[in-house]
Formats: sequence, structure tokens, C-alpha cells
Amino acid sequence: MSTPAIMAALAGRSLEAVVIGASAGGVSALLRLLPDLPADYGCAVVVVMHIPEGRQSNLAGVFQHRMKLPVHEARDKEELSSGTLYFAGSGYHLSVERDRIFSLSCEERVNFSRPAIDYLMESAADAYGPALLGILLTGANNDGAAGLAAIGMAGGLTVVQSPAEAEQPTMPLEAIRLRAPDLILSLDDIHSLLLMLETK
Repeated sequence: MSTPAIMAALAGRSLEAVVIGASAGGVSALLRLLPDLPADYGCAVVVVMHIPEGRQSNLAGVFQHRMKLPVHEARDKEELSSGTLYFAGSGYHLSVERDRIFSLSCEERVNFSRPAIDYLMESAADAYGPALLGILLTGANNDGAAGLAAIGMAGGLTVVQSPAEAEQPTMPLEAIRLRAPDLILSLDDIHSLLLMLETK
């Protein structure tokens, strides 16, 4: 995928938030995508990674020392802020209310996962509509496919990591099967896309 194609997908868009879903192989993928984001990044960035049952997430700590922008776990009733990287914690679904505030819940697992990527993406699609960028990375189950489709149906921009490059291609393949994304990109191209978003 060339830079002109990415620029064409971004043309006329004003994006306010980025939601990213990943599972198996996701930490290494995120380490290639996120650390170069500038301190004045113009979007809020929210990440859901599948976390094994009973294990605390330490993702915020892992990324905190590698990022120029603030990093922390999303908190219940916290307002989303641009230029901040949020991670879903363990044991709770993370959603975004229409007033752009996080909500945590203990509802049933979705695709055997809590937090679930679909749960975040579907709520963020309602909250942000066309101002949302959804990115689905490597993973070994179907979580995220329905959520990414919801983002596309709400007018947001949808991106899937190339299955040929993904450590676990099941998640990207299922998303492509369910609803063709706007872009299917390598990690390097997703990184370029993130850096091309307008900063404030």
C-alpha cells in the first residue's frame, strides 16, 4: 500500500480518536506502531489487548517509558483527552459513552474475552462516528471483526493489519471477511498513517 493511497483515505477526514484492537502477537505490533507518536498528538488513542483471566495488565507501564505522550489505564467516568494513550485494564469491558467518557463494566465476555475489542469499538463508533479510526491487528480469534464493521458503518476509517504479516492472521482475516476495511496495511504503513494524522 502506497502513501498516496493512505493520503487518499485520509482526505477530507477530521479524526478525533483512534481505537486499536489486538490479541496474540499484539504487544510486539504495538511497540512498532506507537512509541514515535508526538507529545502533541491530536487524537486520543485507546487500545484493547486480550489479557489472560486473572492476570493484571501491565501494558500502561510497559509503554509509559517508551512514549512522549501520557499513558495510563482507562478509568471509569474519565473523559477522553487528545494526546493521551489509554489501555483497557483487565477484568472489565471498556466502552466509550456518547459524551466521550469511559465506562467500565463486568458484563458477560464477548468472544470469550473481557475486555473485548468489539465492546470498545462498537461503543466508540456510536460516540465518534466519522471522526473515528479503527485499527485491528494480529490475533487468533474473531474479536474485533464486528466492532471494526460497526466503525465502518458509522462512517469511520477502518484499517486491518495485512494477514500475511500478522503473527496470528485469524483476527485480520475475519474482519476482512465480515466487511471490507478501507485499508489493509503492513505495520510500517499503519505507523505512517498514524503519524500522518493531523496534530494539534
